[in-house]
Amino acid sequence: MDSLLLDPPRAYLRYLDFPGEDLPVVWLHGLGCAASADFARVVASPSLAGHRSLLIDFFGHGYSDGPEGFSYSLEDHALSVSQLLDHLSLKGCAVFGHSMGSSVAITLAALRADLVSRMVIAEGNLDPGGGIVSTGIAEQTEREFEATGHRALLERSLGNGWVTRVATFRACSPLGLYRSAVGLVKGTQPTMRERLYAFRIPRVFLFGERSLPDPEMERLASHGIQVMVVPNAGHDMAVDNPAGLAERTAAALVVKAQRA
Repeated sequence: MDSLLLDPPRAYLRYLDFPGEDLPVVWLHGLGCAASADFARVVASPSLAGHRSLLIDFFGHGYSDGPEGFSYSLEDHALSVSQLLDHLSLKGCAVFGHSMGSSVAITLAALRADLVSRMVIAEGNLDPGGGIVSTGIAEQTEREFEATGHRALLERSLGNGWVTRVATFRACSPLGLYRSAVGLVKGTQPTMRERLYAFRIPRVFLFGERSLPDPEMERLASHGIQVMVVPNAGHDMAVDNPAGLAERTAAALVVKAQRA
């Protein structure tokens, strides 16, 4: 694992950098997750052989630091990713984002178009308001979540059988997880959806088969976004079917831009 000290916030962003000569793929994880935990089996799949893969743990998640002076907004998460890509002299990458990571990926492309040449969105948050986990966190105060909410989230996740997520939620900084949830619920202006629709780079949206039917499929396709389905998987597709996710991602990396 590699580390990059960013100042501000005077904290280490940590990442895994798997070598390859083909198009680099930047892997951005969801709220309470970690790229280092979620995507290692995905990028090791033969389907993605040859691609350089950069697995980044956001601040407050996984192995990265959880600095108190960081906002954890979507914009600041995106800027931290841009600083890492600049450090590595990478431009024109494919960016894969899962759930909240998709919101960060879209924000990154809006702020630094030079860094992103194509986008793969895995059941991303496209509108302000967040999802079940993020809204449940954001409804609390920062102090409440740090005092009791984080532990309650772990217990609830274990009761729901989310064994992998218990581990990644536990690894999170409670402060970083809370502020990231607040940032996701807040969203961006323009919204993530509006920005995604406006991009002219190739865009693919992945659904887990178990998440279907979903009316978003037709809506996204009408805006020139190609839709693919990961078989035998739900929202947490990297855990449910890493090989299937790798296959669909590999296919997404050769899709051409479509007109709406």
